[in-house]
Amino acid sequence: MGFIFNNFASNSSGLSALGVSGSAFIIQLITFILGYLVLKKWAFQPIIRMLDERRKKIEQGVTLGDQMLKKEKELEEKVSHELHQSRIKADKIILDAEESAKDIVKKAEDDAVSKADNILKEAKEKINSEASVMKQKLESDILNLISETSGAILKKKLDSNEDKVLIEKTLKEQQV
Repeated sequence: MGFIFNNFASNSSGLSALGVSGSAFIIQLITFILGYLVLKKWAFQPIIRMLDERRKKIEQGVTLGDQMLKKEKELEEKVSHELHQSRIKADKIILDAEESAKDIVKKAEDDAVSKADNILKEAKEKINSEASVMKQKLESDILNLISETSGAILKKKLDSNEDKVLIEKTLKEQQV
């Protein structure tokens, strides 16, 4: 092997022309290979394993982020839908309340008109009743007055039948 190294180093067209010693190069190459194998066994594999774990965690985070964005969109759509439904229900409740209020006002107006009509009817009946009573009383008073007057004029007291005939005759003459 020394022969190879010497031959390789003495060759002016080889590495020695560049100023590199052949034996030093071989030693450095062997040291590099041994260092690489040691690093591969005890350093590169744990580093690669750690990098794989980090990559998996990052991928999980990205997947979780995508899922969260998807759920956020779903929730936004659901909230938007629920708000829309709530607005529709609120509008319906307001419309129903307005209709109920109109119905209540209409019923109150109808009741008020009905009560006013009843009060007016009762008042008319009471007036007619009182007018009838007053008319009868007036007729009675007039009959008494006529009876007293006719008695004073005729200088005699008429009996009730004569009195009645005379009064009816007088009333008929005045109506014609």
